[in-house]
Amino acid sequence: MKKKRKNNFNLNQKSFYFENFIDPNFEKKKKSFISNDRIYILFFSFLSLIIIFSIKIISVSIQENNFYTSKKNYGYFSPLRRDIVDRNGVLLSSNLISHHAAIRSNLVKNKEKFLIKLKILFPKTNTKKIKQNLETKKQFYFKKRISIEEKNKLWSLGEKAIIFEPIQTRVYPQAALFSHVLGQINDDNIGISGFERYLDVELKNKSKINEPVILSIDSNIQYILKTELEKSLKTFDAIGAAGILIDSSNGEVLSLVSLPDYNINIRQNIFEKEFSNKITNDIFELGSIFKTFTVALAIENGIVESNTIIKNIPEKVKCSVHEIGDIKKFPKDLSVEDILIRSSNVGTVKIARQVGKEKFIKFINKTDLMNRPSIQLSELGQPLSFEWEKCRLETVSFGHGITTTPLQAATVYAAIANNGLKIRPTLVKNEINILNERLISETTSHQLQKILRKVVTDENGTASLADIHGYSVSGKTGTSQNYNNKKNINTFVSFFDIDEKKKYTLLVLLEDPKIAKNLIYDYRGQKIKALRNEAGWNAVYVAGKIIEKIGPILAINKEEFQSKNVVKKISF
Repeated sequence: MKKKRKNNFNLNQKSFYFENFIDPNFEKKKKSFISNDRIYILFFSFLSLIIIFSIKIISVSIQENNFYTSKKNYGYFSPLRRDIVDRNGVLLSSNLISHHAAIRSNLVKNKEKFLIKLKILFPKTNTKKIKQNLETKKQFYFKKRISIEEKNKLWSLGEKAIIFEPIQTRVYPQAALFSHVLGQINDDNIGISGFERYLDVELKNKSKINEPVILSIDSNIQYILKTELEKSLKTFDAIGAAGILIDSSNGEVLSLVSLPDYNINIRQNIFEKEFSNKITNDIFELGSIFKTFTVALAIENGIVESNTIIKNIPEKVKCSVHEIGDIKKFPKDLSVEDILIRSSNVGTVKIARQVGKEKFIKFINKTDLMNRPSIQLSELGQPLSFEWEKCRLETVSFGHGITTTPLQAATVYAAIANNGLKIRPTLVKNEINILNERLISETTSHQLQKILRKVVTDENGTASLADIHGYSVSGKTGTSQNYNNKKNINTFVSFFDIDEKKKYTLLVLLEDPKIAKNLIYDYRGQKIKALRNEAGWNAVYVAGKIIEKIGPILAINKEEFQSKNVVKKISF
C-alpha cells in the first residue's frame, strides 16, 4: 500500500513558484519602505520651499527700485558732504540718515479718522490742506526732514498710507553755537550760507569724502564767548552783540559769535536783518578805535614820538561849518600817548593835520579797511565809499565818517600785536596766513603796544575794567552811532599775552547797550556804579570777563601743543 505524500505548501498560496523565497520579515520591511517615502517627500518639500524663497530674495535684491534709482536718495549709503570738525576734532557738521514723511492717498481708508489722528499727534497740522491733498493728489509730503521722535509718532499710528522716504540730511550737533560760521545747506545738498556755501565744492569732493575739514575754531572758547555775550544782552539791555578772537601770529580765528543767532538744524528764513553776521557782514562807524591808526601813522612817518607833547589843544576845533570837541575836559598840553590813552578827539585831529591827507589815504588803503573783508564765509559786507572832501581827514582821524566791518578792524589790531606784520584771518586750521607784508615797522608796533597797554592800566585810561591779572591786556575803546538807527555801537578791540611770543586779538561789540543800573563794578579797587554809557563801561567789562575765562584754556592748549612737539622730536 502506497503512503500518501505530505503536502507542505499553504493551501491559500496562489502560486508555488515563490514558495521557497518568501521572507518571514516581509511585512516589517514593507512598513519601513512606506516610512522612508514620507521622509523623502517631506525633505523635497522643504527643499523646494527653501529654493523658492531664495530665488525670491535674490530677485527682490537685484530688481530696480525707486530707492536706488531716485536722485534724491543717490549716495544714501555714502556721505554727500564731508564732515566739519573744530581744531580739537569736535564734530560740528555731518551727514546722517533722515526721512521725509509722505502720504499715499489711495491707502487711506477712513480720511476723517486719519486726519483726527494726525491732528492729535501734531496739533499744528493744517488738516484742510491735507484733506485737499488727499482728494487731489496720489502722493504728497506730510513733512520733510522729520526727527526720530516725529517718525516714531507717525509709526505708532499704524497707517499703511504713511511712508518714510530715506534721505541724507545735514546735522549740526552744536545747534546755534556756530550758526554764523557754519551756515546751512538746502534739500538739494547745496550750501546756502556761511562756510557751507563758501566751501560748497570742496565739501562735496568725492575723493576726500572721508576726510573732515578742520576749522580753526575752538568749541570751548566759542561757548565761553557766546555765554558772556548773551549775559551782556541782559546786563546792558542791548539789542545785539558780537565777538571775535584771532591768533595774532597766524590769523586763525578761534571764535566768532554774532547775536542774535539761530539753530541751524531748524530750517527758517535766516536772511532777516537781525540774523546778520555783525562781525563780517555788518558795517559800522567804530569810533575811537581809529585813533590808534592816526597815532600809528604819525609815529611811522617820524612826525611824532609817543612822548611828543602836543601843545595848546583847544576845547573845540572848527572844520568848515562844523565844530569838533571832546566829551570831557582835558589839559591843554598832552603827549601823543596821553591823547590816545584819554581818547581826545581834538588832540587826534591836531595829529592828523600834521600827517596830512595824502599819507592818511595811503595808509587807509594799505589797511584794507575800505575793502570787502577776506575770510571763508559768504556773508561779507562792503564798507561805504566816500570822497576825501573838506573835514574828511579830521573826522576819519577819530573814527567818524568812515565805516568798516569789525573783522577788518580786528585784523589791523592783530597786525599791531604781531609786531607790524599783516595777517589774513582764516577759519581753516593750519593755513599759511602771514602775508610777509608790513603794515607798520616793528619799532612803531612796539610803541603802540606800550601805549595801548596804558589805555588799560593808566588811571586816565578808558579800559581799566579789562585789566585782568596775568594777561597784560592792551586795547582801545570806541563809542559811535549806527548810521541807520542812531543807536550806540560800543566796541573794545584788545590783544593780550599768553607768553612773550603769543598774543591773541579780541574784539567785543555791543549794539545799543544801556547803563546797567544794578551792576556794581570793581573799578580800581573801588565798588562803584556806571558813570556813563560808553564802551569803557560795557564792552570793556564784557571783554574782561571773556579774557579771564579763556586765558587758562589758551595757556593749557599751548602747553599741550609744546609737549606733543617734544614727543615728536624725541621719537624721531
